[in-house]
This record gives sequence, C-alpha cells and structure tokens, in this order.
Amino acid sequence: MRLLSGLALVLKDIGTLSFLRDVLCEFVGTALFLFAGLASVVLWRAAPVPEGSPGPDSAGTAGGTAAAFLSACLAPDPLRVGLAFGTALTLVSVCLGPATSGGVHLNPAVTLAMVAGLRTNPWRAVLYVGVQLLGAVSACALLLGVTPTPLRGQMGLNDLATGVCSYQAFAVETAVTFLLVLCVIVAARPKSPLRQMGSAVVGLSVTLGHLVAMGLTGCGMNPARSFGPAVMAQNFHNHWVYWAGPCSGALLAIGLHDLLLHPRWGCPGDWLAELREVFLKEQRKQARCQERPGE
Repeated sequence: MRLLSGLALVLKDIGTLSFLRDVLCEFVGTALFLFAGLASVVLWRAAPVPEGSPGPDSAGTAGGTAAAFLSACLAPDPLRVGLAFGTALTLVSVCLGPATSGGVHLNPAVTLAMVAGLRTNPWRAVLYVGVQLLGAVSACALLLGVTPTPLRGQMGLNDLATGVCSYQAFAVETAVTFLLVLCVIVAARPKSPLRQMGSAVVGLSVTLGHLVAMGLTGCGMNPARSFGPAVMAQNFHNHWVYWAGPCSGALLAIGLHDLLLHPRWGCPGDWLAELREVFLKEQRKQARCQERPGE
C-alpha cells in the first residue's frame, strides 16, 4: 500500500505545472550553457602562422589538407574557455533560476548532491538528469550544424592529456567538482553572505576549474558536458572518469557541508529519519491538496 501511495505521489508531482516548468528550464538551460561553453572550445581564433609555414593551398587541394592545416594552427585558450563556461553558467542561472522552484542545476553532479542532501526529490532528480543529458546532446548537435567543417574536430571531446593516467584524472575531476558543488551549496544557504551573488560565485568556480584542469583532463566538472561531445564523436574512451570524478566530488562536498561545516545529522540514522520525514511530509501535503482541490 505504501508503495502504491508513493507511486501515486510521484505521478501526481510529475504532472504539475511547476514540475514541468522545472524540467523545461533544466533542458533549455543546459542546452544554452553547453552550447556557449563548447563553442568557445571549437570556434577559437587561429594563432598567428609562423613565417615559412605551409599554407592550406601549398600542400594540395584536398579538403583533408586544409583541415589538417587549420587544426595545427589552432589551440584552445584555457582562460577564454573558462570565462565562456563561467559566464554562460552565471547568465543562464540568473535568467532561468527564478522561474524554477529551487533553482536550475544544469549538472548531474549538482543534482546528485542535492538528492544526497535531501534538497531534491529522487524522482525529480532522475528526470532532471535525463533532460540535462538530452540538452547536452541537443547543444552539441546544434553546434555541429553551425561549425565550419575544417573546425569540427572532436567537438570539445574531453580526453586525458599525454602522461596523465585515468586515476590522476579522476582525482583532478573530483577536486574541481568538489569546489563547484561546495560553492553551489554555500550560495544556496538562506543566511549565506554569498546568496545575493551566488550565480556569480558559482560561475567563478567553473572558470577556476577550467584554469586548473583543462590542461590535464579537458575539464569536465559536469557529466552532461562530457556526455554530449562523446555521443557526437562516438568516443567513450576513459568516459568513466568524467562521471565518477564529478559525482565523487559532489558527494564529498555535500558531506563536508552537511556533516562538518553546518551539521544537520549526527549519524546515518538521522539522515534516514529525515528522509522518511520529508517523504511523509510530501505525502501529507499531497493528500491535503487532493482534499481541497479549489485552493
């Protein structure tokens, strides 16, 4: 009976206008954020060509030669890419966050942290992650359509730098995502001094993460950001790093905040008790809404 009651609660919540608006904002926000950020990776300006270097026409007329020449002349700028991702996240959060019931996540790792901290319902989190991944693929597909053929390359595909092993990359991704999620949680706290400029603080943490990790892992920090280009390129080599690292960092951040910095629970039993309380509270709230449909 409890299972059926819980299932009815989930279906009722999914059908509300508030939930549909939250899901739509997650999809649109993730697509806009990643389109702007990944465009800075793919469409960077060519570096000056040294004198005496062969031009695209000197080695032949084949399209592949021009593509190889352009690829050799281009190099990503970590500062430019970091500013693009950080600014895009800040603007999307400011524009779409107030329209949602709890702000936009735009990142499966952030959503995982919110579930672990009992700030988001599990059933909402599952759909949030689904539309975030769909938004990432949509952003990459749109970017692929507007990118000139010689510049497409790997479409911002994350990969490990030469000499970096997968476990080192895992540690880097864990560290930078830990900082990002900690900033998100602290900025979202009601009495936090960062609350008024929370979006800017989170954007700065993304920029800093790129400055630290881009030369090592390409800087994922967001499984959706890594998933979209991997789908477009059909290349999932070392892809586990860009899920396990950010998710581990997110769980460490929420654990540090809720257990040490601003303790909410003394033991795992307290967490389970609050989980049951939150779930039962949602059931009672839904029952009252069914009894008074006119309110």
